[in-house]
Amino acid sequence: MLRLSTHEGTRISLAENLNAHYGGGEANVAISLANYGHEVAFASKVPANGLGEAVKRHLGRFGVDTRQLLVGGPRLGTYYMEAGVGERAASVIYDRAGSSFATMTDLEWDLPSLFAGVDILHLSGITAALSKEWQRLLLDLMKAAKEAEVKVSFDVNYRGLLWTQAEAGAFLKKALPYVDYCSAGNMDALYLLKVPAYEGQGTPQDELIYYYQQMQELFPNIQLFYSTKRQVKSASDNILTGTLYVDGEYYESPSHHINPIVDRVGGGDAFSGGVLHGLLSQKAPQELIDFATAASALKHTVHGDCNQFSATEVERFISAGSGKIIR
Repeated sequence: MLRLSTHEGTRISLAENLNAHYGGGEANVAISLANYGHEVAFASKVPANGLGEAVKRHLGRFGVDTRQLLVGGPRLGTYYMEAGVGERAASVIYDRAGSSFATMTDLEWDLPSLFAGVDILHLSGITAALSKEWQRLLLDLMKAAKEAEVKVSFDVNYRGLLWTQAEAGAFLKKALPYVDYCSAGNMDALYLLKVPAYEGQGTPQDELIYYYQQMQELFPNIQLFYSTKRQVKSASDNILTGTLYVDGEYYESPSHHINPIVDRVGGGDAFSGGVLHGLLSQKAPQELIDFATAASALKHTVHGDCNQFSATEVERFISAGSGKIIR
């Protein structure tokens, strides 16, 4: 989809110029994995016009296979973002209704071809929020992936402007039994899955472990849960920590103080891409979460929706430490 953003310090109602970036949750994850040397394909639908061609070129420049990118339909989904600054958070206006992708009512791909040679299918809750039809289609995709022995990765990615907590929770209860790797945190557990609130007297870490354990009990099929903890000092000053729960064990990355933030959009997708890279590369859990969080921190330092760094650059960043010149 297309993101149109204001310049820092400009209200969207008064903007005369907007910055254009292409992206989207699944697309951003695909680009991260391609940057890390994995073979990645992206399946979606774009219109047969210059904007659809721009999406194809955006993905192709990063090495993402676009042969499963369908062409047709009325328009490309867009959204507008008023950049945050200081204590004022960024705000978003969605314009996705009637897009080529959102109006799909059937899976238009040949599923055996789509899943041939595939290890992981990555999906997002944002897609389910688009329509009742896409909630059904996502479940069909998950079921087909399981039949093809493909692992299913799912980022809850709740967006309150697109659907209610009740709607999201009802979908999650249907979808999560088909998921192998899940990006979900304590707020998702509490407000979407209705996990009982933590009443212990432990540390914030103990509280998060409790929510991971409760989600694991609800969905024992999920092999791995992960999420970030973000301390927001201002719109351009955050502290980011990655967390992972696998095989009954909790892992936490070092914290990254990101100041100034150049562009926060896509930071979560860069994190998911780093986690999936760690799984595909068979990294140990601690190494995996350290890499994923560092990748997310780096994404915050560049404009655009997608991670623009290679695995080597992420590893060098981890080794060198924040702000040091790599010579």
